[in-house]
Amino acid sequence: MPRYMVERTFKGGLEIPVNAEGAKVCMAVVGTNLTDGVTWVHSYVSEDKQKTFCIYDAPNPEAIRRVAEKNKLPVDKITQVSVLDPYFYR
Repeated sequence: MPRYMVERTFKGGLEIPVNAEGAKVCMAVVGTNLTDGVTWVHSYVSEDKQKTFCIYDAPNPEAIRRVAEKNKLPVDKITQVSVLDPYFYR
C-alpha cells in the first residue's frame, strides 16, 4: 500500500492531552480512518505545535482527504513518500 506524508497547519496549535482523554481522541481518529482503509502510522509535531507531518498508509490521497474531513482535520499537502534508510547501504 502506498505511504504518504500529510502536512497540516493548526492555527491555534495542536493540543492533545497526554492522558486517557488524549488516547480516546487518537483512537477515535484511528477508527474513523479504517472506514476508508487508511492507517495512521505516526506524526511529527513542530515545537510550536502549529504544524504536523503525519505518515499514513492509504490506498490513495483521496481516501486521506475523506477521513481528514470526517475527523475535522486540516490538510495542507499530501505527498507520496518512500523510506530512505542510511543503514541500507552497509
